[in-house]
Amino acid sequence: RSSSVREYPSLTAMTGEDDGRSTSLLESGMNISSPSPHQRDHRDHVYTTNKQTHQRDHRDHVYTTSKQNDGEGFDEDYDLHESASDETEVYYVKQRRGYFSIGFSVIQALVLGVMMWQCGVAPLDVNPMIGPFPDALNFWGAKNSVLIIDEGEAWRLFTPILLHAGIIHLLCNVAVQLETGAFFEREWGSGKWLLIYLSSAVGSSCLSTIFMPGQISVGSSGSVCGLFGAKLAEVFCRLCEARRTKQQRIGHEVRMEQCKGIVCSVAVIGISSFIPFVDFGAHLGGFLSGIVVGLMVFAFSIENRCWIGIWFLVGAALSIIFFAVSLNHMYNEVDPPEEMGDVCEYYRSFFPDYECNCQINYGDK
Repeated sequence: RSSSVREYPSLTAMTGEDDGRSTSLLESGMNISSPSPHQRDHRDHVYTTNKQTHQRDHRDHVYTTSKQNDGEGFDEDYDLHESASDETEVYYVKQRRGYFSIGFSVIQALVLGVMMWQCGVAPLDVNPMIGPFPDALNFWGAKNSVLIIDEGEAWRLFTPILLHAGIIHLLCNVAVQLETGAFFEREWGSGKWLLIYLSSAVGSSCLSTIFMPGQISVGSSGSVCGLFGAKLAEVFCRLCEARRTKQQRIGHEVRMEQCKGIVCSVAVIGISSFIPFVDFGAHLGGFLSGIVVGLMVFAFSIENRCWIGIWFLVGAALSIIFFAVSLNHMYNEVDPPEEMGDVCEYYRSFFPDYECNCQINYGDK
């Protein structure tokens, strides 16, 4: 579902400025060769490749990847204070870490742990993801069309991204979020990343409510799909960017490789739509939200000022249309099933021995 520089030995990256602009390092596959060993620049956080060894310095998050006789090994004898050679392929990122990516992942893990401790673990026939009962998910803020539309709990458009159906579901989403998602945050900066992540959460919940109003849904995969959609928007906005400098050429090659990785990741996430309490509408909504918001955000990456204005207006118009149409259809056209107002009774109709340990009952209102 994601890739890292350790799987594709060919690229060095550091945070910093190049030609007055911060760009980014890709941890997915690049095929840039260099005739000399790649070394770490001691000034900042760097990923580097070396043809002879596969090294990692645990003190400063330094990775060197390579293949030697089709094998890999570790070597701690690495000079951290040697500057990168002139032939090293370097791709600059805006920041050292994906702070929000890490923060959201920690919160999501804590919430799942507390939820399972408070409300218990459901049998596998009820929740095969090794997680809590559905009424616990509902209690903690899952997408529930009855509560969103009839009870006015609009905050449930955001909270599903903090919840996961179980341990398996959490591990799958967090793995992508901490690899690809965190890398995108390092590329874009935390502000842009958070805007896309949260707007995609709303878009994913809207389309989930529209397409599957009779199902409780949770998970951050809708927002992750939004990050993928935004990356495609960035690639589109910067497709005609000049490649006069070495950094511009590397940046273009990196983005092209990212597109390949996104196609694979989206395919895997599409398959996961069949997981209980996860639905295709959420993934589609997040992906489309990421594209339209991404066009608006990454219009400012275009070099030509005229095209900046044009694509910003296009992105803003598409964003307004998408969210306005989605919200209007959700609130005015969707008729949520009344039985979802009492999640416990709803699931007892399928599982006679169903236990209700956490619930909110709106059925008598």
